[in-house]
Amino acid sequence: MMKALVFLAPGFEEIEAMTIVDLLRRGGVEVVTAGLETPVEGSHGVKVLPDKKLEEVRVEEFDAVICPGGYPGYENLKKNQRVLEMVKEAAQRNKIVAAICGAPSVLAEAGVLKGKKGTIYPGMEAELKKAGGKPSKGLVVVDGKVITSMGPATAFAFALELLKRLAGRKKAEEVKKATLAHLGAKLR
Repeated sequence: MMKALVFLAPGFEEIEAMTIVDLLRRGGVEVVTAGLETPVEGSHGVKVLPDKKLEEVRVEEFDAVICPGGYPGYENLKKNQRVLEMVKEAAQRNKIVAAICGAPSVLAEAGVLKGKKGTIYPGMEAELKKAGGKPSKGLVVVDGKVITSMGPATAFAFALELLKRLAGRKKAEEVKKATLAHLGAKLR
């Protein structure tokens, strides 16, 4: 069974984080949420009890590390040296490294976007450029093992792309249909 780590920092975007966790779990991926604190309060006041504390997880245990956005969630991830080290290590180990909304700036700060295509919340493209990234306008952009997405409205497509990479196209299509996403979202 594939395993994914989702970071939760104070101010995370609830739609993004919970959509990722929910769809991956529906698809049979073991998801562990790691909080920078416990409980973690999202940007809209929703409090979530993470599965583990950040100090309790190690990159080698996972096939993917995922950074939800939200303000100031992505800023809190970017300021956390342990998160940056884990993102960098995941990329070095050729694991999936993914981020949505403002969180691709976390990947940029960790140095994993150099020469890679990516997307970010509109208006933040300079964050990608200053790290050597190549901004793209796609809702979900895949460049090798780096997957980025624009924001809350793209969370479903982002989570389905992650599920496709972790559990296969068939499983992603099953979850897409079961959640009625097939009525609007398209898998690449």
